[in-house]
Amino acid sequence: MTSPSLTVNGRTVPLDGVPAHTTALDWLRESGLVGAKEGCAEGECGACSVLVARPGTTTPTRWTALNACLVPVLALDGQEVVTAEGLGTPANLHPVQHEMAVRGGSQCGYCTPGFVCSMAAEFYRPDRVPIEAPGEPTPEHGPNGFDLHALSGNLCRCTGYRPIRDAAYALASPAADDALAGRQARPAPEAAPTDVPGFTRPADLPAALALLAEHPDAVVVAGSTDHGVEVNLRGLRAAQVVAIDRLPELRGVSVTDEVVEIGAAVTLSEVAARLDGAVPLLDLLLPQFASVLIRNGATLGGNLGTGSPIGDTAPGLLALDASLVLVSAAGEREVALADYFTGYRRSVRTAGELIRAVRIPQPQPGLVAFTKIAKRRFDDISSVAVAIGLDVVDGEVTRARIGLGGVAATPIRARATEEALVGARWPDVAAAADVLATEGTPLDDHRASAAYRRAMLRQALLKTAAEVPA
Repeated sequence: MTSPSLTVNGRTVPLDGVPAHTTALDWLRESGLVGAKEGCAEGECGACSVLVARPGTTTPTRWTALNACLVPVLALDGQEVVTAEGLGTPANLHPVQHEMAVRGGSQCGYCTPGFVCSMAAEFYRPDRVPIEAPGEPTPEHGPNGFDLHALSGNLCRCTGYRPIRDAAYALASPAADDALAGRQARPAPEAAPTDVPGFTRPADLPAALALLAEHPDAVVVAGSTDHGVEVNLRGLRAAQVVAIDRLPELRGVSVTDEVVEIGAAVTLSEVAARLDGAVPLLDLLLPQFASVLIRNGATLGGNLGTGSPIGDTAPGLLALDASLVLVSAAGEREVALADYFTGYRRSVRTAGELIRAVRIPQPQPGLVAFTKIAKRRFDDISSVAVAIGLDVVDGEVTRARIGLGGVAATPIRARATEEALVGARWPDVAAAADVLATEGTPLDDHRASAAYRRAMLRQALLKTAAEVPA
């Protein structure tokens, strides 16, 4: 096993002696690359955005924007990173930097490097093509094919969003001799096995399970979108961190007539791309999950493994009757997701056990919907989340599954409402909506009152009935 290192802006730098808790952002700034900033230290502002060479779905490599404030720098061992300083120079600006400058997209400048990196990731998106049909561009999709949602995780503190959008929509395609565009035609770096004090990236799943059997209290990280917050804001210093995000056994996606299986370490952005519409409910849910920056790192296994009652994927997977494949050194077992959570941030998963995959049985519900109630449209935590999966035959509900988040100590199934729906005529669901308003044990907190949460539960089903035909 070689000493850890990281290639930054084309230069390989050793990571010897770096403490296990050091974030990529702190390491970059200590190395003199101070373009990336710390704005929130929890992945909500994007001031720390950098580009990482990750495996692509349509090209061997895709430049992927990540929050450097969350990921441990040792998790990038053997990888390639580009910061705002590596995109261009004052004498030779990158196209993104040029458009931001000439169109006034940079106000105070604090967040600009993060915007530039997120914008560059979209600039290099392999399937970005101009929208040529008249009337096709929308306020969130430019005529050049730029998806403004790529910037959903970036905040401008000077309210300069219109010129930023103008800069994004002014970008042409990368030039034929663009080195970063050309880099995407070559394979992304393999994940390097890493073993330094306090941080280990095992080479494969058996090695990971053996390590967890030896260190049952180790902190397991994939995208580190939850653990990174604990490190930054609560000063967590785990004795042992085990990175599993690149284990090949946890990175598969398969779709058969019997089941859809998604590896626990597949990022949410990859889930959407690799499923390519095979799970319609996830197509509704994932665009509302945090931001692109977070989805580029966050994984299904991580979101479920934390046991959070407000993790958005759990309600959707409950509505799909999903199960989890748990694996340890002793073997595998499959657990229905509805039986997985046992209390606040607690589950049936034992010490030394990992989530290997999520399984969604086929056929899926014929009618699906996902409603997220939050204070912001994007990049926010749910006050209430409602996922609905129904089968409706000749106007009658024959099967119902409803997953709820934010209304109990765990994500839950709305079983009483499911029973009330079976046999009901669609869309005449007012009685079932009244039942849904009684599900769970919602609390008053800083996000919403219990009464508001109950009202939103009821409204979510009425809204679905009004908008989704059988």
